[in-house]
Formats: sequence, C-alpha cells, structure tokens
Amino acid sequence: MTRVDTASLASLVGASAAALHFAGALKSTPAGARLPLDLTLLAGMATLPLLALLLLTRRWRLHPLVGPPLAASSLLWLWLVVAGSWSASHTVLPAKLADLLLLGPPMLLAGLAIGADAAARRAFAAATLAIGPLVAASIAWGLAQGQVVLGGPAEGMSQPDLLRVQYQLAGQAIACAAGLGAVRLIESRQLWGRVFWAGYVVAMAVAALLPGGRLGLIALVAAVLLVPALRCWSAGRPRAALGWLALATLAAVAAVVLLLLRIAETEGLRTLERFTSSGIEASARPALWRAALAWAGETLPWGLGTGGFTIAAGHGERRGLYPHNHALEALAEGGLPGLVLWLASFGGGVLLLLLRARHAAPGRVARIAALVLPVALAALVSTDLGNRMVWFALGLALSVGVVARVESARRSPESPHG
Repeated sequence: MTRVDTASLASLVGASAAALHFAGALKSTPAGARLPLDLTLLAGMATLPLLALLLLTRRWRLHPLVGPPLAASSLLWLWLVVAGSWSASHTVLPAKLADLLLLGPPMLLAGLAIGADAAARRAFAAATLAIGPLVAASIAWGLAQGQVVLGGPAEGMSQPDLLRVQYQLAGQAIACAAGLGAVRLIESRQLWGRVFWAGYVVAMAVAALLPGGRLGLIALVAAVLLVPALRCWSAGRPRAALGWLALATLAAVAAVVLLLLRIAETEGLRTLERFTSSGIEASARPALWRAALAWAGETLPWGLGTGGFTIAAGHGERRGLYPHNHALEALAEGGLPGLVLWLASFGGGVLLLLLRARHAAPGRVARIAALVLPVALAALVSTDLGNRMVWFALGLALSVGVVARVESARRSPESPHG
C-alpha cells in the first residue's frame, strides 16, 4: 500500500494556500493578468482537497482560549444572516452573505490548520518570501514597459488597456514578505545571512514606494519594527526587543531624512506622492466612517441589516462604498450584537496571539504575526467583512493555540487467511 508523505502534503497545502491568500496581488501583476483562468479559483481548487487530507492526517489539540473566538465567529456569521432579514439591500446582501458563509469558514479553518502545522507553516512563509519580490519585480517591470497604472487617481490616462495595479493587495503582499524577511534577519547567525536579509527588507521597503498604497507602506514599517521585537520578547529577551526597536526606528528615520533631502529624485514613487499631495481627509474614508457612526446611532440596537449601509448612506447598491472599518461595519449593519461578536472574534484572536506568545515557539509566533499584522491593519481602514484574507488571518492568529501532531500509522496484525 502506498503511504502518504504527510510532510510533503503539508508543504503542498502551505504553498497552495499562499497562492490563494495572495491571489489578488498576483493577479495584479502583468503576468498574472494574462492568465487564461482565474488564479483564485485555481488556487482554491488545489488548496481545499489538500487541506482536507491534512486535517485527516493530523491529531488536533485546541487550547481552551481558542473556543470563545471560534464560537463568536460562528455566531457572527449566523447573526449577519439574521440581520439580512431587515436589510434594504437586494444586490449587496446576497453577494456579501455568499462571501461570508462560503469563504469565511473554510478560510478560517485553513488559517488554523496551516498556522498549527509546522511543515505547512514553513511552506506558506517560504512562498510568501518569494511572492513579495515577484509582485515587486512585476510592478517595476510593468512601470518600465508602460503597462501599469499605479494606485490613486488615474485621470489623464489615454491608454484604456493599461493594467491598474490593485495597489492595496500588492502592498499587503510586500509588507508580509518584509516582516518575514526581518524575522529571518534577526534569526541569522552568519554575517552573510544578515547582509542578505537586510538587503531583502530594504528592497521590499523600496518596492512599497511604487504601487501607491499608503497602507501597504505603513503595514511594512509596522511589521519590520514590531514583529522582530515580538520574536525577541517571546524568546525571553526583552532587551534585544528594545534594541531592535531602537535600531529599526533609527533606520526608518534615516530613510525618511534621505528621501526628504533628495525629494526631487523621488518622482514616480507613487506612494510618497500620495502621502505628500493629499492627507486622509482627501479620501472618502472619513466621510464613510462618520456616516457609519451616524447610522449606527440611529438604528440602535439592531443596525441597518447586512449590506444595508451603502443604501442608507446614499450610494445605492455599491458594495465598494462599505464603511472601510470592520468594527464600524459590524456596528452599522449588525448593531450592538454585531459589534460585540466582532470584538469577541477578532479582538479575541489578537488577545490569544499575545497571551500565547510566551508559550509557543518564538519563530512560530513571529511568522504568524508577520502574516497577520498587515491584514489586521487593512481591516481597520479597508476591506469589508466578506474579505477572505481577513478570515484566514484570524485563523492564523488563533492557530497559536492549536497543536497538530502527525497521526501514527498502526499496522494491524495480518489475518491468518492473508
């Protein structure tokens, strides 16, 4: 009988899940845009059966602290279905519920399993370290060839066939890769390894200046500053954590000073242009946040109903004009029950990650934090509750409370009849 190599299986799950998680960024590149089939569908078709096999070949043990966030997530999905019964939406509602119910649970489960299994987690991190430079190089190549429209306003573009980079997704992929690279930097014992990973992080930082996503650059800086410090702290080295924070902060300040001194040479760095040309008030987010708070107050305690915000705010059935903050979205559409369940789900995930940081392996905690932090920041200023990346990141955060062990194969005694 042929036996399954469980380590290879886990590695395949991790690699395919990384392609699924960052499919939006990969599709934003010129090469990804020319694929004949949708990358998300292909990666999903590969990941789900492999994930099922991984679940069957492991023994799973959950810490008691994992239970409350998992229960809250399930109740949140159920409550948003119930809240849809008084929503005024007929277009956004079914699309949003389909994403929540069909993508949310399997992505959360995938995050739990991949974060808990060592081989799957290593493959996922390795694939992310490759995807970051791939996305960055593709954007740079597209810019050189005139085939990419950067983030931000696209007025004056005369070529309708130019590819518009989904700069937020590209920025998230680059930020996750930079955070993982910073972890590898402090883990390296050889000088050449430190030099390589330091160059890797710097290259990702430069790449984050290209797409135009301000959040991507902020997430990269936060990941590079905080994740290695968390790695040192979880290993019981608080002074090393403070030393890294000081060193990385000085490097960031020096980089900002250098850019300001050579401001004339930064033309074309769309991210910097968006920071300097317009503040937060120039975007639609503050208006959406104020509207979400106002409608939440008017419809307490039950909210507008799932998918009902855009209609109430006067935007019609336009899903893209959601509140751009998960907590406000849960409050405005799900009322007080929605907000409480959201806080118990996602707040519980963050709390579990911090509480278990001194008990789980430091490298595991740091890698999960590097993958979770950029997505968590996006949940505060972008994406809606139907975004699959957020549910996967929640699963990763909760996975620090899960232990996966390989099922031992037991040979049964042979029958006397053969």
